[in-house]
Amino acid sequence: MRIAYLDCFSGMSGDMFLGALVDAGVPEQLLQQTVAALNIGARLEISQVKRNGIRATKVDVYSNGEKDLPRDMYWEQQAGQSGLSRHHHGNSEHEHAHANAHTESEPVALLEHNYALQNPASSRAGASSPQQAHAGSGNAEPAPHQHDPEHDHSHSHEHGRGLNEIRGIIGTAAISEVARTSAIAIFEALGTAEAKIHDTQVEKIHFHEVGAVDALVDIVCAAVGAEALGVDEIVCSPLNIGGGTVKCAHGTLPVPAPATLELLKGAPLFSSGIQAELVTPTGAAIVKTLAKRFGSFPRMNLEKIGYGAGTRDFAEHANVVRLTVGEAQPELSTDIPQDVVAVLEANIDDLNPQVFGYVMDRLFEQGALDVFGIPVQMKKNRPGMLLTVLCRTGDASKLTNLIFTETTTLGVRLREERRQALARKWVTVKTRWGDVRLKVASMNGTITNYAPEYEDCRRIAMEHHVPLKSVMQDALRLYINSQH
Repeated sequence: MRIAYLDCFSGMSGDMFLGALVDAGVPEQLLQQTVAALNIGARLEISQVKRNGIRATKVDVYSNGEKDLPRDMYWEQQAGQSGLSRHHHGNSEHEHAHANAHTESEPVALLEHNYALQNPASSRAGASSPQQAHAGSGNAEPAPHQHDPEHDHSHSHEHGRGLNEIRGIIGTAAISEVARTSAIAIFEALGTAEAKIHDTQVEKIHFHEVGAVDALVDIVCAAVGAEALGVDEIVCSPLNIGGGTVKCAHGTLPVPAPATLELLKGAPLFSSGIQAELVTPTGAAIVKTLAKRFGSFPRMNLEKIGYGAGTRDFAEHANVVRLTVGEAQPELSTDIPQDVVAVLEANIDDLNPQVFGYVMDRLFEQGALDVFGIPVQMKKNRPGMLLTVLCRTGDASKLTNLIFTETTTLGVRLREERRQALARKWVTVKTRWGDVRLKVASMNGTITNYAPEYEDCRRIAMEHHVPLKSVMQDALRLYINSQH
């Protein structure tokens, strides 16, 4: 089975995903043909860039000859300009430029853009382009907004595309049925999240920005490109969501934005501390729809690697998403129980050997799961012992104190390791000299190992003056016979 792993250590946005697809081998021509098939006056510009020293593919969307910008860049530009185009309604004012924030290009509604061109008086001289009016911070983009009947002016339709209009555009595009279904599902996921946030019905949601050119291109190309990868499953890593706040059409919001957070329910999230919006609503919707599951890097024979660049170039880390493709390898059986154990280690070269055995006994008495010593040659060619203790994480502190108290070591190393342990149970057999317990291990319900308990056999051998090996052999024979 071929799988792809999406490593979102710097978040996720639509343009970053497209860049990773191209870098991993999806033909540029396929995405260009997809954009042309949408027939919405857009084109792609694909280039090679570096992000904190990492070469990556950057995909930019142009509509009507202008490149869409991230929303945070828009707000930075606006701070030094004369201001946004506004309409005044009594004491309230309505911003025409609904901005948002991530490294992904910000979509701008074409109808809204056309309205501004047809009504130049509505914008003050020197205002930025519509594309600049939709820019973002780390990788962020604007979110869709609910249509408000109180704001119906002569350009009410320009407030954005409804879900039915978007379905119509995607439905008439010359793309495969699989890609069409995926693209519509991504938009529906986005609309459902916004509808819940705004407490309305999904069909009433109008996509001011996300329903515009940039997002249509990102989402449809993502669906087409994912199909072209030829994988059976996409697995996604935990997502770095960033931090801080982001400006959008609803004002200043915490990162991640409400719609993004709603889309990522059930997904593993973390923040590296960078103050920027790293997961966009479009990126979150793509992951929610296309990724089958979340997890760590899967076992695979690696074939292709792709890096997709965001717009920002952070000093803290490379602002890219990484896509790896390969043939899946069988995972370790998930039926075998797993747990985490603490491993304590100390190198000792000046301890009386008689004390070493005593320390081992004490460690077992205090709850150690296993204790062993390995002869080592230490500094100045002194022979010594490596003392290793396996224990439950909750017992690590207690056993570390015991090692310091009972040995001459000046330091104990501590680490945690994940282990898989076979299921085991105790079975008792009746030998001619008495009862002996056997430890029986099994995997997926099949018995794999069994062994008589040494202490039981030793006690019987001592009490009845018989060879220890005879007791152990008799116990094994009785157990084997009981299984037939």
